Amino acid sequence: MDEHNETSMAPKYNPTEVEKDRYQFWVEGKYFEAKNDETKEPFTIVIPPPNVTGRLHLGHAWDTTLQDIISRYKRMQGYDVLWLPGMDHAGIATQAKVEGKLKEDGQNRHDLGREKFLERSWDWKEEYASFIRAQWEKLGLGVDYSRERFTLDDGLSQAVREVFVSLYEQGLIYRGEYIINWDPNTQTALSDIEVIYKEVQGAFYHMKYPLKNGSGHIEVATTRPETMLGDTAVAVHPEDERYKDLIGETVVLPIVGREIEIVADDYVDMEFGSGAVKITPAHDPNDFEIGERHNLERVLVMNEDGTMNENAGKYNGMDRFECRKQIVKDLQDEGVLFNIEDHTHQVGHSERSDAVVEPYLSTQWFVNMEPLAEQAVEMQSTDDQVNFVPDRFEKTYLHWMENIRDWCISRQLWWGHRIPAWYHKETGEVYVGREAPEDVENWEQDEDVLDTWFSSALWPFSTMGWPDEESYDLNRYFPTDVLVTGYDIIFFWVSRMIFQTKHFMDRRPFKDVLIHGLVRDAEGRKMSKSLGNGVDPMDVIDQYGADSLRYFLSTGSSPGQDLRFHWEKVEATWNFNNKIWNASRFVIMNLDDFQYEDIDLSGEKSLADEWILTRLNETIENVTRNIDRYDFGEAGRYLYNFIWDEFCDWYIEMAKLPLYGDDEAAKKTTKSVLVVTLDNILRMLHPFMPFITEEIWQHIPHKGDSITVQSWPEVNEAYNNQQSRKEMERLVSIIRSVRNVRAEVDTPMSKEIKIMIKANDEEIVSELNKNEVYLNRFCNPEQLIMDTNIDVPEQSKSAVVTGAEIFFPLEGLIDIDDEIDRLKQELQKWNSEVERVQKKLANENFVSKAPEAVVQEERDKEKDYLEKQKLVEERIAELEKVK
Repeated sequence: MDEHNETSMAPKYNPTEVEKDRYQFWVEGKYFEAKNDETKEPFTIVIPPPNVTGRLHLGHAWDTTLQDIISRYKRMQGYDVLWLPGMDHAGIATQAKVEGKLKEDGQNRHDLGREKFLERSWDWKEEYASFIRAQWEKLGLGVDYSRERFTLDDGLSQAVREVFVSLYEQGLIYRGEYIINWDPNTQTALSDIEVIYKEVQGAFYHMKYPLKNGSGHIEVATTRPETMLGDTAVAVHPEDERYKDLIGETVVLPIVGREIEIVADDYVDMEFGSGAVKITPAHDPNDFEIGERHNLERVLVMNEDGTMNENAGKYNGMDRFECRKQIVKDLQDEGVLFNIEDHTHQVGHSERSDAVVEPYLSTQWFVNMEPLAEQAVEMQSTDDQVNFVPDRFEKTYLHWMENIRDWCISRQLWWGHRIPAWYHKETGEVYVGREAPEDVENWEQDEDVLDTWFSSALWPFSTMGWPDEESYDLNRYFPTDVLVTGYDIIFFWVSRMIFQTKHFMDRRPFKDVLIHGLVRDAEGRKMSKSLGNGVDPMDVIDQYGADSLRYFLSTGSSPGQDLRFHWEKVEATWNFNNKIWNASRFVIMNLDDFQYEDIDLSGEKSLADEWILTRLNETIENVTRNIDRYDFGEAGRYLYNFIWDEFCDWYIEMAKLPLYGDDEAAKKTTKSVLVVTLDNILRMLHPFMPFITEEIWQHIPHKGDSITVQSWPEVNEAYNNQQSRKEMERLVSIIRSVRNVRAEVDTPMSKEIKIMIKANDEEIVSELNKNEVYLNRFCNPEQLIMDTNIDVPEQSKSAVVTGAEIFFPLEGLIDIDDEIDRLKQELQKWNSEVERVQKKLANENFVSKAPEAVVQEERDKEKDYLEKQKLVEERIAELEKVK
């Protein structure tokens, strides 16, 4: 395709119209599909799979936009890009949603039975997966749908079974009785990182446990008096003089009447409280460890739903918090509870149900983490390390890995990967296997499923066809290149992918992991339902378009930082799009019958042509460098400044001179420069704003079917012209100064005024004469005098630019005192600039360590600022004389 049609580009930018049907065009063109093209280098990203629990939020929009930018950019750079999409079954979260829906109909999962409940869960998955795909489409995400995966699909389920069985066979998965985090509402185990700690106003309950020998009592304290019913010892420090003679004696447990031993253990802090600690091995992780060391009985006093059990005696059947109130009363009546002290402490809550988590003794499946974590940590000191961006997050990751506890992987749910373990109905023998036992009628499969993070930890390789070692995708597209994710799931997900991939593939799962923060509201608060400050990305798109949302999200913060959502900033991006639209329409409307084949930059170019092509080169270099560093905010800043300030506000205005003139050769060169510059702008903007760039690109002279598969712009050394850049910067400074002075004395552009430019040397004079056409067009002088020596009238305003002074004889329009005041303010500005640059150059650290070009740039600035400072000082002195 190499046509354009100016009439079909709407006069006004309307994102709804621009974005309609465009995604379908891309999908039908198969532009997003990895091509298995072995002449190209592969580049892979796997999407962090969203949960099929609901609609996507702004965090998802941000995360996926960054991935889309990277994948579009790499595709344009000539890579064979695979951006693999997929979704997560999300275990407990999805089950809670489905159960909530059943509750509305007066049912629960047990009424339905496991099979029917799973059918309902699959229906839920299909419904919400289609919502998510529709949102991906609205955002313009270039994912390869031909390779879409789901954590419960057959291939991934096979990978999960293989990993579980392999780890079990290697002794890295075991079943054991341990204290785990228990959610009494959803009645399932939670891993440590699914527990959120909140500050709660509670109390310390101080009690006296009487010694059996009648010689007195021992004081202990607890925040959970209901668990005392399960106490099986009191512990003291072996070197605590107060208790040395009591070690081995027994106390009588109040209410219960059970005799429990006084044991010595180094864990006890002699300085804290009475120095004696009640030990409840079935209800506290530290007590469990002490119980292991001293072979103590484990007495469980609670049911899975948070009610008290038969071991709680008369409290059997009571809710745990009701029981607490009753026990406190009974202990007071018995005279055992002697003090209740207010105590604010951190209490664990279930991330999913918000229930207070109960440390609970339970038989669960665990992963032995030490050897797996060790391998992953070691990998960070090799060439195959995972690069964290920003690198400070590597410390966060390593700290967690080095202090990791065994991972409780069983969940008491129905929705998820069922644990491939069977128990013999008669012998109780445990069988773990890839397939069910042959005489299956004699065996019962474990009811539990695996933690949802167990399957998503395999995502980088299970999605590529593993455990099939012959899989084409696995051999071509693994390991992946970059993972984009928020810092809030480094522990949950990133670390687990790293250790599982290292263990099973002996490679890193991804080369880079780009970490972003959270989207917060304008005041910096986390978005939440309770605050009602959440923003639906689809509402933003309906109002301002996907391109505006994407550009705001991707350029609004630097790597690793949180992002504040401001409607005004999204609107500002919409204004930017409008500016691009209008500038593009101007170009297209002035091309007449100009075609792609007519592009020719070999002719004589104007100063404006040479300058814009030089600046285009510099912008390509800066944008490319910053995208490579994942600094999309900086890349966006360079693009914005080049497009808005230089291309739209200056070059297009200057291009009107040849476009509306009679010189056909100049006209052709200008059209060529306009098309080449706009084409390169659209390509650089495309990863950020895919819809508007495709729409405009289809209307300019081009070759090819879609901008998505055009090549990324490259610097063309032939267009570099630093002299033109200097000349243009001087010209722009002069024109700006003229506009500022006109504004100060309220003289419109339409009124001609006398302008005198006193240049520092003849070279600058000839340069200004050469470019006089621009000065006449943009300054509207009645008379323009340019020389190295000018007789300046006393009554005149002045301005200083690099290499020249400008004077405006304004007799009767200027107050000399006002002008002196203005110049003094300007002098202050140059004084502080000189001070700043000289301070920098006096810093030995900067001069010795910064690149030579950067130091030279500062030296050039110093020279320029000193010159401007001197000229303003001289002008003040002249005006003082006139006074």
